[in-house]
Amino acid sequence: MSSTTDKLKGLANEATGNIKQSVGKVTGNEKLQAEGKAQEVEGKTQRTVGEAKDGVKNAADKIKRSI
Repeated sequence: MSSTTDKLKGLANEATGNIKQSVGKVTGNEKLQAEGKAQEVEGKTQRTVGEAKDGVKNAADKIKRSI
């Protein structure tokens, strides 16, 4: 997966997770709240992976330019 795809999927999972948490709170559904929190964490992880891929690519590009 590309870094952009990772970041976009991560943001989507974070947003969906936040919505699930909010709906869970309003309806008193603890299971939905927990699922939302888990999805939010998964999204943050995906986004971090995408950002790390960008960092590695940028570092590799700098090395290539200096050679």
